[in-house]
Amino acid sequence: MESTSSTNLKKLGQLKVHAEECAVSKTTAELVFRCTDLENKELFSKSDPFLVISKCVESGNAIPICKTEVLKNDLNPMWKPVSISVARAGSKETPLVIECFNFNSNGRHDLLGKVQKSLADLEKLSFGGQGEHMFVPISIGKDLQAKVLKSRLYVDKFSESVHHTFLDYLDNGFELSFMVAIDFTASNGNPRLPDSLHYIDHSGRPNAYQKAILDAGEVLQCYDSERKFHAWGFGARPIDGPVSHCFNLNGSSGHSKVDGIHGIMMAYTSALFNVTLAGPTLFGPVITAAARIASQSLAAKEKKYFVLLIITDGVITDLQETKDALVNASDLPLSILIVGVGGADFKEMEILDADKGERLESTTGRVATRDIVQFVPFRDVQGGEMSVVQSLLEELPSQFLTFMKNRDIRPST
Repeated sequence: MESTSSTNLKKLGQLKVHAEECAVSKTTAELVFRCTDLENKELFSKSDPFLVISKCVESGNAIPICKTEVLKNDLNPMWKPVSISVARAGSKETPLVIECFNFNSNGRHDLLGKVQKSLADLEKLSFGGQGEHMFVPISIGKDLQAKVLKSRLYVDKFSESVHHTFLDYLDNGFELSFMVAIDFTASNGNPRLPDSLHYIDHSGRPNAYQKAILDAGEVLQCYDSERKFHAWGFGARPIDGPVSHCFNLNGSSGHSKVDGIHGIMMAYTSALFNVTLAGPTLFGPVITAAARIASQSLAAKEKKYFVLLIITDGVITDLQETKDALVNASDLPLSILIVGVGGADFKEMEILDADKGERLESTTGRVATRDIVQFVPFRDVQGGEMSVVQSLLEELPSQFLTFMKNRDIRPST
């Protein structure tokens, strides 16, 4: 690579691109490795070993495809299970190099030994229960030879499973059904004034609510053959009624579906002139409504997975009730994307998005079986940091696949 920032070209290094033809396979191998009698490379403690698994390619180079964690002060380590897809390895017969290193914080790790085996060889090694002697290359004159070590590599577990992809399910007839819930609380401001988050610009420029609906809906509608979507509002007082925290956006008392994204946009605009903005901000009722529909679909064995888009401008006041609803919904074919519009402090929304590994817990102590929430502040979208669609697709496939795995639902062949 070269820098063209000045008249003098500077070489900044090289970028190497490696490409090869791989076998198509959905099989993944899970392995548990351990070693015995590793060499001690430390003066006042023991070696800190880890493994690097690389595949040998036609050029003769080894391309790393997997590595284990580092285990401290251990000459007879057993690592946590690692997963290697057959496609990434190349094939079950492709030679793999398994190298054991002693970790050094400066990045110059010491080689403790290595072996060369294919996935098929490692499978045989696990069945035989015998360890494979490791070796290190040494120079004798001009020749490079292998010095066999006392250290051994064992495969304590080798199992295979088929991992289906998000697209496998879509190709098999599974559909994504879009739902939307819109915040009509008074903190959004008077819809008739330009400073309101609900202001309808007559120039045609969409407000934050409209943009979020368009961005997510136009993608998701492609995976729904019916293209009839549930649409709700919350936090407003319909004409001649009490404040509702889950009302049908189309004004109907009997059903909540509208036709397509255009139908959502029309119902949203109409609702702005037929309800009085109120409060407080409650998520529980709309999540419960979406969960009820997802539960009925699951019971009917429909090939549907629901995505609820909640657009809100404020901090929720029913945090624990929302957690309870989310925990109950975590067993259902449902994901929830929350888009926060305006300048509010959305820290509580980030609590609902369990990206840091802490699962939500209900009042009764039940823990969510999986994370179903993704939160994105609309100001990040406006700032160009991400799009609503990008944020949605960042977690939706993994949430979808986790649900299918938990329920042991597989695409039919």
